[in-house]
Amino acid sequence: MAQSRLFPHYDGGEVPQFITFRLGDSLPQTVLDKWRIELQKETGIDIDAALRRRIEAYLDQGYGTCYLKDERVAMMVQNSLLFHDRQRYRLSAWVVMPNHLHFLATPCAGVELSDIQHSLKSYTAHEANKILGRSGQFYQVEAFDRFIRNHDHYAKTIVYIENNPVKAGLCAKASDWRFSSAWFRARKERTAGSAGVRGPQRGSPAGVLIPPAVSA
Repeated sequence: MAQSRLFPHYDGGEVPQFITFRLGDSLPQTVLDKWRIELQKETGIDIDAALRRRIEAYLDQGYGTCYLKDERVAMMVQNSLLFHDRQRYRLSAWVVMPNHLHFLATPCAGVELSDIQHSLKSYTAHEANKILGRSGQFYQVEAFDRFIRNHDHYAKTIVYIENNPVKAGLCAKASDWRFSSAWFRARKERTAGSAGVRGPQRGSPAGVLIPPAVSA
């Protein structure tokens, strides 16, 4: 168990991980510090869980410059996630929001979670800055990651990720959001249906809900 600045994270090899990258100005440090102080005064609560809920609600309000709202940047980030699927990790779900992104991935054998996060953040930050004609910090230094406990947690995490744009009021249904696994799966199902094949095909992104790596 390694300690990050905000929450403990588990770099446990082939275990599904729920990961969040947020943009550098999406959540001011002063707000985060204030919440920590407030929650430390509370009794009988899970402080980490309460802090996560506050962070997620704040992010969904779309604070900051929201560079990921630029479709060129969002598409580049999504393509980067897909590029390493089945090479460095098995990608199960993702969503690119205006000021953050969530994804659910299972590291492949011998690949460290920290290496996955570093390479994705480094490459996409560099490319985003080129697209936007800017320089400097793009993401917050720390990513949030949480390992998946069981099948139920896995399925609920996919629903949470894919429903994020709906919850934030950005679209009517999850499959409307172009930069997400829900959109990809809906498109795949339409294509499969027109070809006389039902449902998503095994082994493709967002095609399988329960991986062998998760134990009930």
